[in-house]
Amino acid sequence: MESGGDGELLRRPGPSVGSKPDVRGGWRATFYLVVVAFLERLGFYGVQGNLIMYLTGPLGMPTASAAAGVNAWAGTVLVLPLVGALAADSRLGRYRAVLAAGVLYLLSLGMLTASSALQTARPHSGSSAPSTTSPAHLTFIYVALYLLALAQGFHRPCAEALGADQFALSDDGGDPSSRASRSSYFNWFHFSISWGYAISTTALSYVEDNAGWTAGFGACWATMAFSLAVFLLGARTYRAEEPVGDGRFLETVRAWAARVFRRKDATSTERLLDRQPEKGKGLVVKLLPIWLGAIVYAAVTSQVYTLFTKQGSTLDRRLGTGLVVPPAALQCLVSITFIAVLPVYDRAFVPLARRVTGHPAGVTTLQRIGAGMSMSCVAMVVAALVEGRRLRVATDAGIVDRPDLAVPMSLCWVVPQYVLMGLAMALADVGLEEFFYDQLPDAVRSVGLALCLSAMGAGSYASGVLVSAVDWATRGGGESWISDNLNRAHLDYFYWLLAGLVALDVAVFLYFSKRFVYRSKGEL
Repeated sequence: MESGGDGELLRRPGPSVGSKPDVRGGWRATFYLVVVAFLERLGFYGVQGNLIMYLTGPLGMPTASAAAGVNAWAGTVLVLPLVGALAADSRLGRYRAVLAAGVLYLLSLGMLTASSALQTARPHSGSSAPSTTSPAHLTFIYVALYLLALAQGFHRPCAEALGADQFALSDDGGDPSSRASRSSYFNWFHFSISWGYAISTTALSYVEDNAGWTAGFGACWATMAFSLAVFLLGARTYRAEEPVGDGRFLETVRAWAARVFRRKDATSTERLLDRQPEKGKGLVVKLLPIWLGAIVYAAVTSQVYTLFTKQGSTLDRRLGTGLVVPPAALQCLVSITFIAVLPVYDRAFVPLARRVTGHPAGVTTLQRIGAGMSMSCVAMVVAALVEGRRLRVATDAGIVDRPDLAVPMSLCWVVPQYVLMGLAMALADVGLEEFFYDQLPDAVRSVGLALCLSAMGAGSYASGVLVSAVDWATRGGGESWISDNLNRAHLDYFYWLLAGLVALDVAVFLYFSKRFVYRSKGEL
């Protein structure tokens, strides 16, 4: 066995002479990784889920600027996995990439906790938050946020791919039971992170809004430390692939390029791909329409943690006990939908659909993605209708120019749009990750997941650009569609625009998905 310079754990394990058979991998190993995923999401979304309230609150940013800023940061969060995945698959290996992410998480969250503590300790000169925040302090906060994004870039594709690696599967389809187990793993992985998302957007957002941001960020740091400890505890159970090395990695990429551009001198490099059957045009060209289609869908789902949150903040959020629900806590409805839907999908729908279609996962990944995209269109239509009613209630109550007062409208009105968006994401997000993981060779499957996340990141960027463009273009008549005073804004018009864009996206996606030829025969 070659040393590879990456340590014993990073080699493909196998039985040696006179030793007991290696029993690494399988559901025992994925248990640790699923718990790690839960804890990591708990700590990470403790920041992301409430970030727009942090920017518009202590930092005093305007709503449109804050929404664009959060979208830009969230886009970076989802594009940086390309960096982490490339580093993992070519040099570090997935195990060490997750370790590096753990260190970066502790550093960035420690910086955020320290910056919040310093801001709280500094005496206020007035009621305006921006006047008490120096440029140096703001720079420190942004450095911490983008280090957090880099940590996510190493963790998300590599930890999820490492979990999928625990189920051995050859490129020609392999054992149907292994394929079914791996497909089930993606469902349960998202089931776990949904719990983390739900708890972070309720408990941690409540801590941040009531006990203070220092306590909230400190809780996120402690959660990440626990996540790293659990990951190390399960180290002996993991089946970890060796990184392919810079030479083979680059040669694989050259082979892809050769096929895409039909180079005649590419015979030697294409041998790497001969063992991974595909039909039609090059793999990259085949994946491009799916990747582009995911961008529009991601631009729509980005509203959950930006404009949906601001919309909910204007409603009457009091519960019967007198407790006021934090605006970011509404995002837990997406997670609750995940938690309710995924076990039913995995244990009831998949076996039933398998009897009809004969497919190990019940339906193909592209069929699942298309259903999720369609559901996101329905969610935006519902959101537009609810926002239209909210504006009418505000007008009837005579509080259009009193954005500090809650609109006399129950918080329950926004529940359907969150639930529908959760259903859309349970179908499309999980389907997209499984699709991109399956359609790339073993050596670069972290890159496959990173490609999926980069599409979501590009969608977040697109949402930020669209928000800024709409805000600028609609200022001619006074208040824009995305005014700071949402009672004079027209988020309903913006939601209708997004519904139309995603409807067009679904039509184009269906056209290309019907003509897509999978690498694996098990997906046909």
